[in-house]
Amino acid sequence: MNDKRILYIGNNLSKKTKYQTTMTLLSSLLEQEGFFVVKSSSKTNKLIRLIDMCVAVFKNRDETAYIFIDTYSTTNFYYALITSQLARMFNIKYIPILHGGNLPKRLSSSPKLSALIFQNSYKNVAPSNYLKVAFDNKNFKTEFISNIISLKDYKYIDRIKIQPKLLWVRSFKHLYNPTLAIKVLLELKKEYPNAVLCMIGPFLDDSHQKTLELIKEYNLESSVELTGVLTKEDWHKKSKDYDIFINTTNFDNTPISVIEAMALGLTIVSTNVGGMPYLIDDKVDGLLVEKEDTLQMTNAIMDVVKGKYPTLSKRAREKAETFDWEVIKYKWFKILK
Repeated sequence: MNDKRILYIGNNLSKKTKYQTTMTLLSSLLEQEGFFVVKSSSKTNKLIRLIDMCVAVFKNRDETAYIFIDTYSTTNFYYALITSQLARMFNIKYIPILHGGNLPKRLSSSPKLSALIFQNSYKNVAPSNYLKVAFDNKNFKTEFISNIISLKDYKYIDRIKIQPKLLWVRSFKHLYNPTLAIKVLLELKKEYPNAVLCMIGPFLDDSHQKTLELIKEYNLESSVELTGVLTKEDWHKKSKDYDIFINTTNFDNTPISVIEAMALGLTIVSTNVGGMPYLIDDKVDGLLVEKEDTLQMTNAIMDVVKGKYPTLSKRAREKAETFDWEVIKYKWFKILK
């Protein structure tokens, strides 16, 4: 067995989606540190992906020291369940890496299945204190290792005079409530007719269609741009034209897009859900509002434009620096000793 050989189980779809996932970034950074990482799976069909993951565990069973398993609350929960039990069968140390703001609910709705995964793991790794607390409360011992960015890839722009130029970066899913962004823009334009919104992300359910319908209903076609999926480099370039990053989601963990926006110098206005209050200190390095509250989010944005919180973006950048790989990597080394 090679002590530096890792099998990483997750959705290795970054080449297809254009998104750099946690799996892609963490694997690359660990490889730069001398680890050998095998990734599975890049199959798009869910059943074939699961089979491919199981085959990867079997094929690498003798050489692998650790199995990382990206763990979510929905379909991917069952990927984690099955591959973790295979890891147990072959006596391989496995590490669930916890994602998704709805995982605490899964712990309550599937207690026996959750115990099979999380009580028998070598370590459970939570990228937010929100999930660490939820798992600790269920007596699943959990390490906190935050999401990571490579800070050298993020150029901070000091936006001296903030304009009502809004950026939204997320998948179009009802869970992330993209239509709230349109409702906020409509209210914002009553005070600032020049307000604009750019929405970046893949179209995963009919929330995309609902968003388009709302744009048309409110006659906002000239003020909203939907780009679809952009690479990380392209959306970072796009972000230079915007000043405020809005996060409209109804459930969340610690989204990497928000951390990236903090690093780039955008002011963050987010719903106060899931792990967001663990990431954002309200009125210190961002603003938090209640979910589904159009007027509260609009008023928060107007406060930013009016200069009520001039140091939010600078403080946000300082916090983003704590997510840099050069800071975080030693926590991974401690686990992978």
